[in-house]
Amino acid sequence: MFTGLVSAIGTVVSVSVSGDGDLRRIAIRAAYDPATIALGASIACAGPCLTAVSVEPATGGCVFAVDAAAETLARTTVGSWVAGTRINLERSLKVGDELGGHLVTGHVDGLAEIVERVSVTADAWGASERFTLRAPAAVKRFIAEKGSVCLDGTSLTVNAVEDDLFSVLLIPHTLQVTTWGERRQGDRLNLEVDLIARYAARLAEARVG
Repeated sequence: MFTGLVSAIGTVVSVSVSGDGDLRRIAIRAAYDPATIALGASIACAGPCLTAVSVEPATGGCVFAVDAAAETLARTTVGSWVAGTRINLERSLKVGDELGGHLVTGHVDGLAEIVERVSVTADAWGASERFTLRAPAAVKRFIAEKGSVCLDGTSLTVNAVEDDLFSVLLIPHTLQVTTWGERRQGDRLNLEVDLIARYAARLAEARVG
């Protein structure tokens, strides 16, 4: 379980593909202390929850590896990662941790596409940016104004919704400490809808049925 509060930006070091292409091993450099990452630990990598299968000390932190199987490659942006790709990282919650974002499982529902990026305010701390995104048809009903979404591992509040389009606002701090500063029109992001909205919808369907 995660919160959608990014704790580091990792950089893909290498991607190895299995013989049949259904599995990829991805090595990621991060500033995490290698002594704190146990084999089998869950790490949210740009949204998807992936399992650490190896970890080695490296200058400034560590290099850990994760495996991505066919389902992850089909549903997320992981299949497009190459050496040099920068990704938002978050370690899994521990009992007693502050829940600063919202409950995030690391199970991606689909890909959202950025259709517009606009600067909305500028001050001594920098400019805030409003992103308008298109949600996949299958999950657009779970996105509500003032509700939460997780995009590329970042917990964000939905500002407005119109059919399959929704907008989020990124403050200067978030743009600086995540990969959002690099995002542009046409980019696709890993989208996880709010867990509570998903279950509320399922309960409503069950009552109707």
